[in-house]
Amino acid sequence: MTSESRHEAAEKRPERHRLEGPQKHIVAFIFSLVLTLIAFAVVISGDVNKDFIYIILIGTACLQVFVQLAFWMHMKDRGHLYPIIGIVFGIVVVFTMVIMAEYWAWW
Repeated sequence: MTSESRHEAAEKRPERHRLEGPQKHIVAFIFSLVLTLIAFAVVISGDVNKDFIYIILIGTACLQVFVQLAFWMHMKDRGHLYPIIGIVFGIVVVFTMVIMAEYWAWW
C-alpha cells in the first residue's frame, strides 16, 4: 500500500470523537460556583422579597441541573437519547404528582 492510498483511506474513515479538554469542565465548574454564590447571596441578604428569593432559587437550581447534566454527565453528547427521554419522563411524572398533591391538599 502506497503512502497516497493510505492517505486516501484515512480521509474516508469517519473522524474519531475528540476528547474534550479540561477547558469546558473548568468553565462549567466556575459557572456552577457562580450559580451557587448567587443563590447564597440572595438568601443571606435578608432584605429581598421572599417571592423573589423563591424565583431566583428555582431559576439557579434549573440552570445548575442543566450544567450538571450537560457537562458532568455528558448528556449533550450523541448517544444519550434514551437517558434524556427517561429524565424528561421523570420530570413530567414529578410535576404531575406535585400538582395532584396540591390539588388533594386544597380540596
